[in-house]
Amino acid sequence: MVEWFDDLQIGMKFKSGETTVSREDIKRFAAEFDPQPFHLDEAAAEKTIFKGLAASGWHTAAIAMRLAAETRPFGPHPLLGAGVDELRWMKPVRPGDTLHLEGEVVDLVPSQSKPQGVARIKWTAFNQHGEAVYTFNPIAIVPRRPT
Repeated sequence: MVEWFDDLQIGMKFKSGETTVSREDIKRFAAEFDPQPFHLDEAAAEKTIFKGLAASGWHTAAIAMRLAAETRPFGPHPLLGAGVDELRWMKPVRPGDTLHLEGEVVDLVPSQSKPQGVARIKWTAFNQHGEAVYTFNPIAIVPRRPT
């Protein structure tokens, strides 16, 4: 089980549980954080490049963050980040889509001056058809095993 930075290895993989996105979830998030017609109104969304209601990309990012936190890749330690690289929305998330997250450790850099390291996990969110809908590569700060 991963508990410390020292337990991580390049190539280690993680997979989350699943969550289904409802029409109501999409509209509720959009009303508060991204009030655009293609997130709020089916008729208006039909007239856009999305050709139908689509979740806000930030909603997709928030769902992915929750799935990553629930996966607990750093054991008891929180997902403390210093930023995110390579964030991409690849396909719209639609009402009824069921998402899960898969991650792979791609970089590990131990700190030379602090009892921690930087771990990079490339996360990809997939829908129920196995299509990648979102990817992000956070810069995570993970404690090292006490000496």
